[in-house]
Amino acid sequence: MLPNRSDLLYERSATGAAPRASGASQDAGLEDAAAETTSFDDAELGPWGMLEWFAVGQTLLPALLFIPGNQPFRAAIRASAFLCSLLALTAWYLRSGTASARHPARRWLTLVFVVLAAMIFHPETGNLVAGVGQIALYVAVFAPVVWVPAFVTGRRQLTRVLAILLVCNGLNSTVGVLQVYAPKRWMPSEFSSTFTLNRDILRISTYQGPDGRPIVRPPGLYDTPGAVCGAGAVAALLGLIFSLEPGPWWRRAMALALSAAGIAAVYLSHVRASAVVGLAMMVTYVALLVRQRQTLRAMNFGALAVALVLAGFVAASTLGGPSVRDRFVTLFSDPRDLYYSSRGVQLENAFSDLLTTYPFGAGLARWGVMNNYAGGSGSTRLWAEIQPAAWILDGGLFLLALYPVALASTLRWHVRLLERLRDPADRLCTGAIVAVNVGTLVLVTTFVPFTTQLGLQFWFLEGLLCGAMGGRLPPDA
Repeated sequence: MLPNRSDLLYERSATGAAPRASGASQDAGLEDAAAETTSFDDAELGPWGMLEWFAVGQTLLPALLFIPGNQPFRAAIRASAFLCSLLALTAWYLRSGTASARHPARRWLTLVFVVLAAMIFHPETGNLVAGVGQIALYVAVFAPVVWVPAFVTGRRQLTRVLAILLVCNGLNSTVGVLQVYAPKRWMPSEFSSTFTLNRDILRISTYQGPDGRPIVRPPGLYDTPGAVCGAGAVAALLGLIFSLEPGPWWRRAMALALSAAGIAAVYLSHVRASAVVGLAMMVTYVALLVRQRQTLRAMNFGALAVALVLAGFVAASTLGGPSVRDRFVTLFSDPRDLYYSSRGVQLENAFSDLLTTYPFGAGLARWGVMNNYAGGSGSTRLWAEIQPAAWILDGGLFLLALYPVALASTLRWHVRLLERLRDPADRLCTGAIVAVNVGTLVLVTTFVPFTTQLGLQFWFLEGLLCGAMGGRLPPDA
């Protein structure tokens, strides 16, 4: 296959050869003219390396809970996805401990680690095991931004990993849809003990179908009702992006089908926050295309997105009944009051109560998964269902300041990349990752993404972007 102009531009910048001054304006004009036809590199199947298998593992390992009889090993299975990140960090350190590019958030995340390590000595930290476990959880989530860049070979690999994420999340979403269509065949035989031992929680996770039958919010390839919503939002965006790229018709059709499954899975999960996240991702991607003066691509993406979102809503309402329609219509009634009643109260409480009570943190492992598994030393269990509250409890003012600064530095770097990358194909790949990660940022005030696999995915994608694009800025950038 002959190299396209984008590949030639990359080879020129990679060897350090500067373009001739007399042709600089001509190059800029050609890039603008080519912007409408530039696409991702072909996401070929191989060779696969650590990054590809890591991406698969983030879906495959939790899916082990889908297999009957694995509930006794739930803690180990849940930890395995995070353990893979820590093992990869160790492999990176033993390899040389260096990377070709350093993400701008690394310095701030190092300070986050320092704050968490100091919190080991907080008098209210549950115990040493729980404290170390909580620190390990944080490190596992942001570790990919450190080790991933060293294993990235280029833009082609980045595109391949995005395609893998589309397939994994799309299959997860498809299973979620099938769980509503034929629950006896596709629903996991065992749910998490949180739901099986508490009928009230399971009842809240159930809604009435079109024929009056109870429908449990689909978990997808997991064991928690409604858990498919995150995979659905990612599949919806990436499927739309890949469906509009040049390539065989069957591959574009498959991408579109996976996107449709993702949208339907979000509706059927009844998780309104994921619907907002999906919309935010799509709007962000369209805005970035317009910013890059790719008007035709933006119009095609926007039109297809609107059509698919509406079609998915109709299909999900048909399959899930009026409950689906009634659930999501509330987003348009009074979204401000809706947010305040569901999560806004907790956000207000985080700053008015938690921050004043625990300005220097409440001790490690006082809330969440680590508190469940590692226990405490008698300290009262606390609750955090939004990220600011979690930061306050784990590190007080210091963590509340440092982690958002790391995220802000990431956004600032995104802007720099999109403004200064020369190759339009580079900007397309960057825009796709930025759009996905904006969705995670939206969840900060409704969830605790940066202590879950959503945060792990965020920093994994940032590491990919850093490794593939960090060294491709022009010398004067």
